[in-house]
Amino acid sequence: MKRPVRKAVFPVGGLGTRFLPATKAIPKEMLPVLDKPLIQHAVEEARAAGIEEMIFVTGRGKAALEDHFDHSFELEATLKERGKSAELAAVTAPMAKAGRISYTRQQQPLGLGHAVWCARNLVGDEPFAVLLPDDLILGEVPCLRQMVDVYAETEGNVVAVMDVPREQTQRYGVLDVASDDGRLATVRGLVEKPKPEAAPSTLSIIGRYILQPEVFAHLECTPRGAGGEIQLTDALVKLIDGDRPFHGLRFAGRRFDCGDKLGWLEANLAFAMARPDLAPALRRFLAEYR
Repeated sequence: MKRPVRKAVFPVGGLGTRFLPATKAIPKEMLPVLDKPLIQHAVEEARAAGIEEMIFVTGRGKAALEDHFDHSFELEATLKERGKSAELAAVTAPMAKAGRISYTRQQQPLGLGHAVWCARNLVGDEPFAVLLPDDLILGEVPCLRQMVDVYAETEGNVVAVMDVPREQTQRYGVLDVASDDGRLATVRGLVEKPKPEAAPSTLSIIGRYILQPEVFAHLECTPRGAGGEIQLTDALVKLIDGDRPFHGLRFAGRRFDCGDKLGWLEANLAFAMARPDLAPALRRFLAEYR
């Protein structure tokens, strides 16, 4: 029987050093793109894909993130008293139903693979999604929704991929492709952050995954890899050797690396341009800087 993807893991324990000093006291996942923090964009994408349970793998100093998905009774009461119904709806919309949001802590910064492994008891024995909030994707159909639709056809494991310039392959996990129809690639191998001359392709994983629970057993015994961290890609290689299919989806949409200052700035501009209430004034504003 095909098992649905009901749970999503959000690794949010990072320090956000590329945005210091802004992230000294504020989690990087709370940096706004327009009027929503990055983490809310990710959670809304998950909900649009039918995800029912949200699992946050946090670290020290992430209290603001947890508070964002909880009631603020004083604020809500004030907004209600002043008749600000739109604002009240905006601040209550991110909250999940009781029991549908969980937190666990990554006590040591040992990499993405370790962060995902920390969620093992909350995920249990079922397929699950992983969303990295730093990767923000603008598209007509949310990226994870596209992936869930592919999973319904193929089952197994699915990762979101995009072609990158060859000189950038050492920033990503890169696919070794067995077949490729231009949209969906069948994966026969993965290499974490290969040098350009050694990369098997330029098809690279970005921060969206649908994985089978067997990955936790592989993460349990995965040694530290690139950067001295436990790499999720190294465990995914072992999933490819299993009896389930493994595919990379070229998603429809535009990805922004919001862990980078310019990527975050570009995301704000692109999301503003996609909003009819902001785009005309923004075009006029940008014209002054030509």
